[in-house]
Amino acid sequence: MLRIIILMLLVLSPVFAGAEIQVISLRTSTPPVVDGDSSDAVWRQARPVLINDKTSGETIILTSVYTDSDIYFLVQYPDKAENPLHKPWMWDQTAKAYLEGPHREDTFVFKWNMLDTDVDLSVFSDDDYRADVWYWKANRSNPAGYADDKMHILSSTADGRVDKTLNKTEVDQSTALLSVSGHQRYLIRVADQGNPAYSTFRPDAKGAPVLDQYPSATPSGSRADVRAKGSWQGGFWFVEFSRKLTTGHDDDVQFDPPRPALFGVSIFSLYGNKLDVQSPNLYGMGRISTPLRLIFSP
Repeated sequence: MLRIIILMLLVLSPVFAGAEIQVISLRTSTPPVVDGDSSDAVWRQARPVLINDKTSGETIILTSVYTDSDIYFLVQYPDKAENPLHKPWMWDQTAKAYLEGPHREDTFVFKWNMLDTDVDLSVFSDDDYRADVWYWKANRSNPAGYADDKMHILSSTADGRVDKTLNKTEVDQSTALLSVSGHQRYLIRVADQGNPAYSTFRPDAKGAPVLDQYPSATPSGSRADVRAKGSWQGGFWFVEFSRKLTTGHDDDVQFDPPRPALFGVSIFSLYGNKLDVQSPNLYGMGRISTPLRLIFSP
C-alpha cells in the first residue's frame, strides 16, 4: 500500500523550479522508531515534500517531525538496485591477492547551513560557508544505525582561513574547485570529533571471494550524533534519520524551534566530482538540491 502511495506521489510530482522549498516539520509527542520501517503512524500525519535530485533526476520524498528534544526525517527515493557494499575486497586469482572491487554504496546526504546568513550550499558556490553534513552510507554507516556526521567548509583559500579551528591534518583534505562564476575555491571536508560507525579491514590470508572492507563499529563523540537506518524494498530506499535538536557540539548545526533552518539534500555524495551520466555509478557526483527551508510547525 505504501509503495502505491509513493508511486502516486511521483506521478503527480510538480515541475521543479529553482525557488526555495519549505519542509514543514510536524510537532509530535509520538516519534517514529528509527529502524528503516516507514509504517510509523506519525509519518502519515506529516506533510511529505517532493524534491528533485539534480544528478539523477529522481524524485525524493522528504517528511519531517520533531519533539521537544529531537528532529526526525523520513527519506524515500527510487533506486533500481540495492548497493550495500563499498570497495569490497575481491579475490583475484591471477594476482593471488585481494583487490578493491568496483562496488560503490548507496548514499543520502543532508547539508545544513551553520551561518547566521543564507548561503548557496553548492560545492561550486561563490559563498564562503561552514555546513553540517549528515552522510548516510548503505555500507559504512547503515549496519550500525547511524549517518556519518561531518562538516563542509568552502573557502577562497586553501588553508581554510574561513574557519580558525582547522588543524593541518584537516586542511590537507581540501579539494580545489571552480565556482559557478569561475573563481578558485577550496572544499574542506572534515569529520566530526569521535570515531565513525565502521572500522577498516584488510585481509592477510585468502578467505571468502568477497570480503567487507568496512565492518560495522560503534561510533563515538560528535560523530555519533545522527541516527539513521535504511531499508531497500521493491526498488525504493526508505531511510529514517534522527538527531537531538541541540547537541552542544561546535561541529553541529543547532536547531532552535521555531527558528527556520536552511539546508539541501542529495542522493549522491557531494565531492565535486565531474558529472558523468554514462558512469555505471554516480558516486561522488552529487549536486545539492534546490534550497530547502525547515519550518517547525507548532
